[in-house]
Amino acid sequence: MANNSTGRYLVTPKYLMTRGQAISFPSKFFDDDYKDREVYGVVIDIPMTPQLLTTMVCFINGAANLYFNNGGEYTGASQKYRNLVQSSHALVSNAPMLLPKCERAKQFDIPRDRTHNVFLLTRKGVYKTEIPSGLIPESEPEKRTIYMLYQRVLNELRNCQLKDDAERSGNK
Repeated sequence: MANNSTGRYLVTPKYLMTRGQAISFPSKFFDDDYKDREVYGVVIDIPMTPQLLTTMVCFINGAANLYFNNGGEYTGASQKYRNLVQSSHALVSNAPMLLPKCERAKQFDIPRDRTHNVFLLTRKGVYKTEIPSGLIPESEPEKRTIYMLYQRVLNELRNCQLKDDAERSGNK
């Protein structure tokens, strides 16, 4: 679904709406009284193929959902799978280390080509950094750590999908 002449992904209105809601999700829905720059959510745009863009949304309570540029989604797994909750919580609780590498975001553009957008949600706004595809330099340990943590969440989400598929087909 990417437009090869511009490197942009084609997206559905549903995807844009759910991605926008995730990026603007308010901290008041969580119990804790968050400090101004304390991270309570992470939204990551992850190009999967030249046509498929995934947005992963994780919150401090362990919730983790996937939204796809074609309008598909995978949600609700954190209500069933403890490993997913733990990996999502680990990502969000370690995200503040990335704040010094971020800039305050006012626009939330869809990534071009293979770059990953990482948005950190705080009471004082949304902060953004980019992680290029390929090797992350050793001089950027914060980005390497966050990348590893969100790959772990993606892996857990995939495991949950496989378990759900097996359950639906009766192969428990």
